[in-house]
Amino acid sequence: MAKKEKIQYPNPEFFRCKDEINWKAQWENLKEVGAIAWDMLKATDWKQFGLDRVEDAKADGKRVKEEFDAFMALDAENKKDVILNGERRLGRLYRKGAMATVRREWRGIKDTAYDFYEWARMWGMLLMTFSKDLVPALNATLYYRWMVSYFCCHGFMDKNIMGLRGSNLRMSHLLIYDVFRYVAENLVLSAKCDKKNGNCEALNQRTVLFDEMTMGQIMAGFPDLYGFPHQLLAVFLVSEIDQLTCVPYIDAVESFGLPADCCPVPSSECGALVTDALPHMGSCFLSSSMPCDGSTMASSYYSRRFPNVPVFHLCFPVRYMDEETVQMGAEDIKACIKFIEQKTGAKWNWDAYFTQIKRFNKETEYELQKWEVNKSAYPQLLGPCYELFRKWNYEMDGGADPRTIKTFEKVNDLLMKAYANKEEPWPGKMKYRAIVWSCPAHYYANFSNWAANCWGINVLVEMESLNFTKPLETEDKEEAMRDLARLYERMVMRRHTNGGYQNVVDELWRQCEDWNAKLIIMYQNVACKNMATVQGILDDQGRERGYDLIWVEHDLMDPRTVSRRTMRDKVNEYMRTVMKAEPVDPSLVEFEDEVCM
Repeated sequence: MAKKEKIQYPNPEFFRCKDEINWKAQWENLKEVGAIAWDMLKATDWKQFGLDRVEDAKADGKRVKEEFDAFMALDAENKKDVILNGERRLGRLYRKGAMATVRREWRGIKDTAYDFYEWARMWGMLLMTFSKDLVPALNATLYYRWMVSYFCCHGFMDKNIMGLRGSNLRMSHLLIYDVFRYVAENLVLSAKCDKKNGNCEALNQRTVLFDEMTMGQIMAGFPDLYGFPHQLLAVFLVSEIDQLTCVPYIDAVESFGLPADCCPVPSSECGALVTDALPHMGSCFLSSSMPCDGSTMASSYYSRRFPNVPVFHLCFPVRYMDEETVQMGAEDIKACIKFIEQKTGAKWNWDAYFTQIKRFNKETEYELQKWEVNKSAYPQLLGPCYELFRKWNYEMDGGADPRTIKTFEKVNDLLMKAYANKEEPWPGKMKYRAIVWSCPAHYYANFSNWAANCWGINVLVEMESLNFTKPLETEDKEEAMRDLARLYERMVMRRHTNGGYQNVVDELWRQCEDWNAKLIIMYQNVACKNMATVQGILDDQGRERGYDLIWVEHDLMDPRTVSRRTMRDKVNEYMRTVMKAEPVDPSLVEFEDEVCM
């Protein structure tokens, strides 16, 4: 019997192209970025830096004493509980003016040991990935300022898992690891492609660029090509790690005349182009009208910034509920496939497409299993890590990485065991079943985590997760194209903000009943024109139906408009005045995180 061939992802062929890198040019790049680093060192006020560290040391000493005194004031039973099960006053992890939390959370002996293991595993993966192509990676790190924010990914992980214990802590670590492995591999790949860096022409010819909101499943039929979400790493994802990343982009494009009331997502994308913050790479670019026309605006900027990169616009009908429009979408996808073939020389492969889509269908089965558990009286997988993984897997991965389905298997095994044992993700804090509607703020990715730890509000599901879940066709080729069109038409956010009134209003009440949720966190992106049209209707019908709606304004990627503290204040006020509730962790009601990443 022939030995089963091990599937490697990403295709090693994509990374062997490094042999084609112009190393003489790399040396010139190193000298340039070395000069940048030297200028940064010279511009630093080292005296003030030293004084700041002294003040930090004093603050740390004061904090340690306060924490020690608080621990010693506990009786023997509570001391034992803290040692075995972890601390409960999480607000003390924040310090005014600090870029990160003052220390990592104590979760009890067992969970802290596991948390440290995953912390080390994440560092190991990042270092191993970048060390394979160290020179281009180093050049990119010093050339693009947004790259530096990825050094904070561990801090981002810590905030997303704050307060979690047991199985949910383990599931969250497994999920976030896959996301950051994807990030690390793509950062290295982009560094080797970048014409200002590695400038590997062979790799560029095999790389197809995507608008950050364009789903990647179309690449399943091109196993010899690599789909790269061009704006995802420099704009979209990094804005969740570092709330300050997109601010210069927004200011730059507004200085060119773009109105300040535009959605910050396309504004940030356009600003990144204006400031030359995107790597110069790829053979062609796939744009779309997803989830709204803002993406089309950003694509026009893209064409002007990279006039030599051919662009194809996927534009699906807004009224997608009419099945007569499905064939239109299918024909658009067929035209896109021909475009890719023409620009890259690659040929569409139906066997490869069906193989990946079968994997994606299996992942969807696992996802629906999670939903059934979370709909029960004992929800298990909650929190920001799951929310981020769901969107990444659905939109970017789409079954491409065979390693991801192994994560699904591990997570769902833990999920069912935790459900059988009736575990609580945040022990002793679960009080309110909630749904999130509309799009959340990127600069406050761990908002649902804060709500759970502070008030016991457990977000069971987000609107952005409730997308097209029908198994995609894997035999009939024509129907497969139509199913792919249905998937794209109902992608993240577009599923509800397009297609008609019933998809965003009636659908909310249906989902509330399905998930047995009486509390709704109604995000209000102040710049979103689509959702603004139904805000009054949602508010009126919510009161009529007896739901508690907490309206939380934000500006998606610009924390200057609505701060994280202001977002929390909306919840604090509602819970105290309307719900007559007391916080489960009073230390999280008021704290400073305006500077924090």
